[in-house]
Amino acid sequence: MEKLTLTNYAQVNTTVLENEFIDHHMVKANGEYVKVYLLLLRHMDESSGSLSVSEMADLLECTEKDILRALKYWKNQGLVDYSEESSTKQNAQEILETQKPQKDLEVKTQSGTSEPLPNIQQYRSRKDRKEFKELLFVAEQYLGKTLSATDIDMITYFFDDLHMSAELIEYLIEYCVENGHKSMHYIQKVALSWHDQKITTVDVAKSSTVLYNKNCYAILNAYGIKGRAPAASEITYIRKWNDEYHFSLDIILEACNRTMNSIHQPSFDYTDSILKRWHEKHVRTRKDIEAVDADYLRDKERKKNRSDRQTSAPVKNNTGNKFNNFDGRSYNMDDLERRLVQQ
Repeated sequence: MEKLTLTNYAQVNTTVLENEFIDHHMVKANGEYVKVYLLLLRHMDESSGSLSVSEMADLLECTEKDILRALKYWKNQGLVDYSEESSTKQNAQEILETQKPQKDLEVKTQSGTSEPLPNIQQYRSRKDRKEFKELLFVAEQYLGKTLSATDIDMITYFFDDLHMSAELIEYLIEYCVENGHKSMHYIQKVALSWHDQKITTVDVAKSSTVLYNKNCYAILNAYGIKGRAPAASEITYIRKWNDEYHFSLDIILEACNRTMNSIHQPSFDYTDSILKRWHEKHVRTRKDIEAVDADYLRDKERKKNRSDRQTSAPVKNNTGNKFNNFDGRSYNMDDLERRLVQQ
């Protein structure tokens, strides 16, 4: 019996099949449908020419109708997407090298009708597919889990929409994991922050993160905290002030100083309430803070004047008993005396 060697290392002449497919789709699908899916996946990277439905049928030793049924099945499952493009004249190799995510690869049946080679949605990337596969493999190692379809879509988003290189995405994931965050939602927020800051290389990203770490210690010093690194909850606040509110360090330090002057002890929650109000007031500079302070003092003075007027207003002095809300009765005393005498 020949020795069988199994490996999950992505080699050059290897077609990578996502675990999501094995875990959730393969067990439910017809075996012939699985063959068609694997053949499509195999030819998304390498194709010697236009791959027709009839050629697929010959390779798998089945009928063209079997191929079409399989294509329809995977399309209904959401793993494959295709549309007719009869004007496409390029062969499969040319299109695979130049296609954009929206373009589909056309194949033809023997009858002449157009059928496209489906795009595997999880791998619609403008980058080299081998590079993308290796990135997914590295991401799984950092995150310590099998990537879900949603995770892969998110990394594809970093690639295609944010135009981040594979090296930058790898450092992004590494940076977030080293700071105790494996949530793809958190990683996305950092990616969007880097995109807003126009960070496009690993070197620039590293410089930015070094500056961010310096900012963390500057904030701790403003609270009088020294000799330790920021806790996870404190980092969450700091990242919120930097990435969500987009405040500069001097604005954050001003809020920290006001916290210490007001309650005389460190409180990230109290500082967050100050910065949240400034964010709502669109504060960006110290002059903006001065304007917000002036508005606050004017509003406070108006409320004080209104309260003073209400206090100094004359108060109606109601005398009598507790029933003075009712009209008192009037009596004719002479008539009462006459009645008493007549009795």
